[in-house]
Amino acid sequence: MLILTKAVLAMMIGFFLAIILGLIIIPILKKMSIKQRVSIFALHHKKKEGTPTMGGFIFIIPTILTVIILLLMNKIEFSENLFIVLFVFISYAILGFIDDYLIIKRKNNVGLTEFQKLFGQLFIALVFFYIFMKSGLEPVLNIHTLGIKIDMGFVYGLFLLFVLVASSNAVNITDGLDGLAGSLSAIAFLTFGIISWGATWTTGNEDIAIFCFILVGSLLGFLMYNLYPAKVIMGDMGSLSLGATLATVAILTNHEITLIIVALVFIIETLTCIIQMVSIRFTGKKVFLMTPLHHHFEKLGWMEQDIVKLFIVFGLLVSMFAIAFGVWI
Repeated sequence: MLILTKAVLAMMIGFFLAIILGLIIIPILKKMSIKQRVSIFALHHKKKEGTPTMGGFIFIIPTILTVIILLLMNKIEFSENLFIVLFVFISYAILGFIDDYLIIKRKNNVGLTEFQKLFGQLFIALVFFYIFMKSGLEPVLNIHTLGIKIDMGFVYGLFLLFVLVASSNAVNITDGLDGLAGSLSAIAFLTFGIISWGATWTTGNEDIAIFCFILVGSLLGFLMYNLYPAKVIMGDMGSLSLGATLATVAILTNHEITLIIVALVFIIETLTCIIQMVSIRFTGKKVFLMTPLHHHFEKLGWMEQDIVKLFIVFGLLVSMFAIAFGVWI
């Protein structure tokens, strides 16, 4: 019962702080002309032009503040694993913020170059790996559910980089419809909050779970402004941060395989882009009307809200299976 109470209170705090911050920050974003610019490849979204962006502030700041408050009140304990989660969460938010800032400053959709993004992500992964090793943890791919244990040595650092980059970019790609990435992320972090609580082999697992629940509450508060029609868009600072942090929690709790199930919608969205590029490159033909997949459904005539609902339901189903796979089975 105490676990349930902590989870609910964590979500409530995150939710109300995000609601309050949204009321403050959206007018500021409008006043500073921090607005979304629609790509020439998504002209069907032209009506979204001018919507305030960098909405990631609305769930990032409340989550960090709540964690700090709980730490000061000794309601959660500081551990190196919790530090890693916060470091990745904040670092990727900063990386995304720089990207968003450059796009707004240049008044086009060109932010950081791919090399600059990769360099930033490589630095974050190296710090992650350094703290991970200094804390006495082993560079082992340990899949508890299947009883698989693989010692990866220093290759584990490359593995960390790959998972962080793949997950952050997958959420970034999915952030194309009002409420889509935010809703799926809330489901994913709720799932990993439950999974983390049961990952007793991970130092500070309960505190990581509390972080996840706080973020879920903050995301729900953000969605009050981001659901169709969106009053604010999360931007790269939000999507990159969410994807990388989700991967971090999965890695620290040894649930990398479970991450594939939980993030299946994000993965499918990314795969459609890869399939489309390969098909055009080698055959000159399109497999999908437009990628990512949510744009394909739009081209088929689906309403934006219906696509988001479909993806949310699918996300819920795979997450329920992931909980069974990662905790019970």
